Amino acid sequence: MPLDPFFEERLRVHRRYMFDQAMSTVRTRLTALWPFSRGPIVPAAAPVADAKPAKKGKTAPALGPHARARARHRRAALAWDRTELSTVGTPGPEVRITEHQVPVTGHPAVRVRIYHPSVVGDAPVPAVLAFFGGAFRIGGIDFPTTDAAYRRRCVDAHVAIAAVDYALAPEHRYPVQVEQGYAALDWLFASAGEVGVDPSRIGVLGISAGGCLAAAVTLANRDRAQHPLGVQVLEVPVVDLTGAHMDLGAMRALRIPRFLTTRELRSVARTYLARPADARDAYASPLRAASHEGLPPAVILTAEYDPLRGDGDAYGAALRRAGVDASVVRYQGVTHDTPIFTGALPAARRWHDDVVAALRRLHA
Repeated sequence: MPLDPFFEERLRVHRRYMFDQAMSTVRTRLTALWPFSRGPIVPAAAPVADAKPAKKGKTAPALGPHARARARHRRAALAWDRTELSTVGTPGPEVRITEHQVPVTGHPAVRVRIYHPSVVGDAPVPAVLAFFGGAFRIGGIDFPTTDAAYRRRCVDAHVAIAAVDYALAPEHRYPVQVEQGYAALDWLFASAGEVGVDPSRIGVLGISAGGCLAAAVTLANRDRAQHPLGVQVLEVPVVDLTGAHMDLGAMRALRIPRFLTTRELRSVARTYLARPADARDAYASPLRAASHEGLPPAVILTAEYDPLRGDGDAYGAALRRAGVDASVVRYQGVTHDTPIFTGALPAARRWHDDVVAALRRLHA
């Protein structure tokens, strides 16, 4: 199906961005090799989770060039996200919110925000543990489109959304995010009564990189506590960081060169993983798990013009081979970030409705 006209200008901008990023990398490497540089570059230290503020009279160490570039990129991403919500998104309704800090053994604690649907009395409600997207290195539960989507899904599906604000890479690398996600799931079951959640009706939800984490948490849960999970909803998930299931046909159709697409995936994997070999770990690449038996029913949503469509297709097939109830739906004529555009794109509104329908399965 032809690409929806809504994406034409966005595609032009995206192509330019990918070329600019590639050229920036080339310039950075050439600068590093140039023998007449002004002086050595001191890399920035990774932040420590429980570091105390500098004492009066002392200044914090200066950020290195890579850390400064990441900070600029994240600020730009937040500004872009804010604009997207105001121009082509849908604001979220007012809902009751509670914030919780969950300890994680051996790793930084993680913040979990619960969006509570309205209830009559104190009856517990179904809940879903949710993971945002952003290539493991940008995003967060405070991003405007993410917050708005959680609010709308909370109200329309009448489920509590427990949003996990997992740590970003490369400051924190795999398996930190998976362990934070699993700790949040374990905490949600243990604290269900306190937060008004029915522990017999809990699922997981994740988009893009968050889909990888959601799938990994279901594997960790099966291997450890075996909490009963009612559903896993995975939106445009990346589930194989080796790139073996990346579908380059989607990018060829958009006239994006192969080297730019593969470069982007490799960049994501290098940022998230401490070692290239980690890409073969089951919790880093859930598709590569030795077994997918005993996992919760899955609803997987993919997009026609998205190189990750192959990941979603392959994961659905792997789950079905293992006897798991799994469906994969591909949206035609749209791209990876379709769910954001509910204010302008009919397919995005249908996407929202389908996610809501999947979450409502928790009411059964």
